[in-house]
Amino acid sequence: MLAGVIFDFDGVIVDTEPLHYRAFQTLLEPLGLGYGWDSYVADYLGFDDRDAFREAFRSRGVPLKEPELAALIQRKGEVFLEIIAAGVKPYPGAVELISGISGRLPLAICSGALRSDILPILEQFALESAFDIIVTADDVSVSKPDPACYRLTLERLAAACPGKGIAPESCIVIEDTPGGIAAALGAGIAVVGITTSYPAERLAGTIRIVASLSELTLDDLSLLV
Repeated sequence: MLAGVIFDFDGVIVDTEPLHYRAFQTLLEPLGLGYGWDSYVADYLGFDDRDAFREAFRSRGVPLKEPELAALIQRKGEVFLEIIAAGVKPYPGAVELISGISGRLPLAICSGALRSDILPILEQFALESAFDIIVTADDVSVSKPDPACYRLTLERLAAACPGKGIAPESCIVIEDTPGGIAAALGAGIAVVGITTSYPAERLAGTIRIVASLSELTLDDLSLLV
């Protein structure tokens, strides 16, 4: 029986990846470390900000010290907030599916984004109270595909919803990237893949693949566990 649903954020609830890309390039291009959109999709999707900056420097053989990394992360967050202030749109079906689950089953977000990136967007969508817990890059020290973030999400969701039977085998994750899928599977959770970022053939290991969250309801998800 389905006991909980966990959403990734970027690429699942909202298409913020082009906005993150713009924010990264705003900082990296003046340093001579910019890269194209195709490289972002191929090499950076699924990374949190820490590992995205580390990879940008590592791939060019440029050293990056921790104080500089911390400053870059802070500034990137500020630039991102400036970009999203103009407004963003959810993916089709996202608000409806979340609203249909919230209050009926335990509901979580597990994202490589920063909490400060996520909360303003949830407020724009009037979803700031929809989730029982939110786990972000602020809460773990490693990015997906490491399963640490999903293990922590299960732990916190079980603590927030005692007696609800939260366990890996009773939950479903909705993810859009191979790294995210690997992270969820590594934590023992089944995954529904959505083809917003990668084609279906790149989403191996999922129990169902959809093109849009409009194709899903809570009843559909309940049949998958």
